[in-house]
Amino acid sequence: MPSASSADDRAAALFRERVRRLFREFPGALAGEEEPVHQVRVASRRLRVALPLLARKARGRRVKRARRILGELTRAAGTGRDLDVLVALFERRLAGLDTASAEQRELLRRLRVARARSRSHLADGILDLDIDRLRDDLRRIRARGTADSAAILQRTRDVRERQGAVLLEGLAAVGNRYDPETLHALRVRVRRLRYTAEVDDVVRGRKSGASTVWKKLQDAIGALHDVHVLGVWLDRQARRASTQRRRALAAAARAERTVFEAEGRRLHRKLLASGPARTIRQALAPVAADGNGNSAREQGPTRSSSSSPTRSPYEAAPRSLAPPIAP
Repeated sequence: MPSASSADDRAAALFRERVRRLFREFPGALAGEEEPVHQVRVASRRLRVALPLLARKARGRRVKRARRILGELTRAAGTGRDLDVLVALFERRLAGLDTASAEQRELLRRLRVARARSRSHLADGILDLDIDRLRDDLRRIRARGTADSAAILQRTRDVRERQGAVLLEGLAAVGNRYDPETLHALRVRVRRLRYTAEVDDVVRGRKSGASTVWKKLQDAIGALHDVHVLGVWLDRQARRASTQRRRALAAAARAERTVFEAEGRRLHRKLLASGPARTIRQALAPVAADGNGNSAREQGPTRSSSSSPTRSPYEAAPRSLAPPIAP
């Protein structure tokens, strides 16, 4: 098996890379550019998960404070990114029509205005955070060194077992019910397990495939939630138009709400057909060493011949576009 020192070196290198990736996109995010905003959001989430796994003092004061600021940073970048996704969804919907009505174009205009407004507040939202404190805390955490690889792997195992059990229980409680909000709450745990698997893989110096499985499940639930959120927004627009006595606009908003409600239910049926509980158990499979001393999963994730369905015209591009960390 890889020596402890090489695993420790990989852990230290991963911590440095997680920090660099966060601050690399800051200038573009402050300018309101779509892709840097997305990358800052993803990087802050990855680092927030990695910190208590990699830091020498997992529950130390600086780790807790850094994670709190990273959570605030994720939320500050979140609204604009969510609106980017909704605009893309609605643009794709109208592009698929022979002709969009004036009311449909008005709804798209309102979405774009909301996105522009959120971007105008984005820089202020980020600058209001204590970024200097975050930098200082991360610098000091790094100076103390990362935990030894054995401790890190024990932490990743604990997260996998604890979060995996809660995830399976939550999924069983939802059952076949169409409940986008509850599924979205479970998706948060899927994302944490995905980023934990990335840390585990890098420290072990191998690619288990678990993070890829988690990402597919994360994206599937995310696509469902996106169309649900857009439907909720359209419902608000219908009520607002009714109050303004704009009957045609209200009717168009209600019609679009119905379209995206149907799309959400279609995505939900596709999610259920994929066997999410089975997928989760595969991704949670324990790690063992093969005959060559390389770590591998005892039961790796499998892929059926029908696991790559055609993307719906309403689905936005996958939310997580950051390339994987090379071990």
